Amino acid sequence: MEHDVAREPLQTFRHHALSGKHAIPQSAHRMSPRKTDAPLALSVGDPSGVGPEIAIAAWQAGDSAGVPTFYLIADPALVEARARLVGANVTVAETLPGQAAHHFARALPVVPLHARHVDSPGKPDLANAAGTIEAIDRAVADCLAGRAAAIVTCPIAKKPLYDAGFGFPGHTEYLAHLASRHTGREVTPVMLLAGPELRAVPVTIHIPLAEVPKVLTTELIVATARVTATDLKNRFGIARPRLAVAGLNPHAGEGGAIGLEDLSIVLPAVKALQAEGIDAVGPLPADTMFHPRARASYDAALCMYHDQALIPAKTLAFDEAVNVTLGLPFIRTSPDHGTAFDIAGKGIARADSLTAALRLARRLADSGRQAAAA
Repeated sequence: MEHDVAREPLQTFRHHALSGKHAIPQSAHRMSPRKTDAPLALSVGDPSGVGPEIAIAAWQAGDSAGVPTFYLIADPALVEARARLVGANVTVAETLPGQAAHHFARALPVVPLHARHVDSPGKPDLANAAGTIEAIDRAVADCLAGRAAAIVTCPIAKKPLYDAGFGFPGHTEYLAHLASRHTGREVTPVMLLAGPELRAVPVTIHIPLAEVPKVLTTELIVATARVTATDLKNRFGIARPRLAVAGLNPHAGEGGAIGLEDLSIVLPAVKALQAEGIDAVGPLPADTMFHPRARASYDAALCMYHDQALIPAKTLAFDEAVNVTLGLPFIRTSPDHGTAFDIAGKGIARADSLTAALRLARRLADSGRQAAAA
């Protein structure tokens, strides 16, 4: 299904990504009521990675994997080319969001991008930057306008976007920017790794380990915990979320014998949260927080740095963990892996994490509507 829309020039891409020109149409600035049966919007991510093929595999898994109705925002020609390359027998239906459910049982619904994508599996291409960002913009706009129930995002690669003039640290920060444009206020995005046996939140994320003690503050811990507690209650349906707050240092500092940060930064945050009525305990030694008996005592672990959260999350559920962004005015999930350029186009990428992300997005969307109607 080749289409002849010319690729947007790089200057236009930069304007879109930095100014949000087409990110959220003015008509979508007021949140529209979203129908319970609205499909999920899936952005393609970096098309040189595994995004297109795991989207195809997720659609093929269908009811047998509990995959809810979704539409893929992508270049249909690229999706068809990738399906041929990996030997997937799939029909692509170019469609609009409102017609995705009509096609889903028989074909993979694809909402076409204005930008074209270059099909270069495993080889990131600067020319794909515009379409990568457009897919995210369209997904957010659809969700805010009620055409989609939630957003699921396939992985992006930062360097090609940076090289094209993208002005945000990553996926999450760009989504927060779009959300702030919608709400008119600053949005605090929080990263949650959710698996069958553990929910873990890193307070600091993609920074060098040496920078963590400089960046970590009582205020940051409190703000992260507030967002986590609010969304666990409102979206996950946990009436009184229990937060286990990890210490920064080994053994949570052993009363100051192994660093003072747990006494001077983490403990005051826990006390402040308790004073607000949030069920938080800590600082706890991280090395004893993740065995089965410990995990049964809390609903989410608040960790001080990236690997403190992601190592246990991925160890327990490498193929099933889902990245959920809390604190946004819409639901966003994504598979808990990257673009996997090294295996893109080889037909061996597993869609387990994406199917889990689709299922969780659907469940959160439905539970949120039920809570709003109660």
